[in-house]
Amino acid sequence: MLEVETPRGRFHCLVEGPPDGPLALCLHGFPDVPHGMAGVQGALAARGHRAVAPFLRGYAPSVLDGPHDLSALGEDVVALVDALSPSRPASVVGHDWGAVAAYVALARAPGRFCRAVTMAVPHPYVFARDVARHPGQLARSWYMLAVQPSAGGWLLARRDHALVDRLVRAWSPGWTPEPRHLSRVKACLAESGDAPLALYRALLRPLAGARRRLAELRAMRISTPLLYLHGERDGCVGAALGEGNARMFDGPHERRVLAGLGHFLHMEAPLAVEAMIVEHLSR
Repeated sequence: MLEVETPRGRFHCLVEGPPDGPLALCLHGFPDVPHGMAGVQGALAARGHRAVAPFLRGYAPSVLDGPHDLSALGEDVVALVDALSPSRPASVVGHDWGAVAAYVALARAPGRFCRAVTMAVPHPYVFARDVARHPGQLARSWYMLAVQPSAGGWLLARRDHALVDRLVRAWSPGWTPEPRHLSRVKACLAESGDAPLALYRALLRPLAGARRRLAELRAMRISTPLLYLHGERDGCVGAALGEGNARMFDGPHERRVLAGLGHFLHMEAPLAVEAMIVEHLSR
């Protein structure tokens, strides 16, 4: 385990690959931990990358304190690149919340990144705009509202984090994660308390700032060459929400919808997805 001290706090990271290889940050989502990126890390390390997968803000043993808004997540990613690769641009691979953090970092500090891959969540402005156009997404996103009250932490933790099992089944139909991985996820959530849920609460609070936040997302243009992957059967974010993704990119952008896969596509079909990621980042 590597501990990285940054002006944004201390982040604990899993590391693979040569110390002098080009940096590739691998960012996990919810409900997940860096170990979910192990296959991606291994594939990138085999191609000479230094693949680093941090516990994101809000996930123990990394910094738990806020703020937990989108700006904070993006600034965390930039701070990690500055600490781990101060003189060389990095690549970034992000899934779910990790994808959101990557989008913000790419928009804020384009010169610090050379290539990117995001999975399962489109550009935040595209997601926010398209929710109203796809009513089915409101049903998929019920959990975001359920964890808004202070009782959300109790809802997440009750019955040995049964909500995690429920979400995984709904988001990736037909896929069963390894019991050891689920145990790691639940142990991390138990140690982290309410902090992972603060990310969802910051999306809607304060309500008076909703229009300003939407305008900030709309202004978030990205020029870094990016590959966007989405599972056709994703039960968390409908694949249709990413159809307008390209309009938020000033640089090369490619969107692929992968048949038969759900939200955790990089763990459902690791060899195929890892090959796409490695090919894009190694260009």
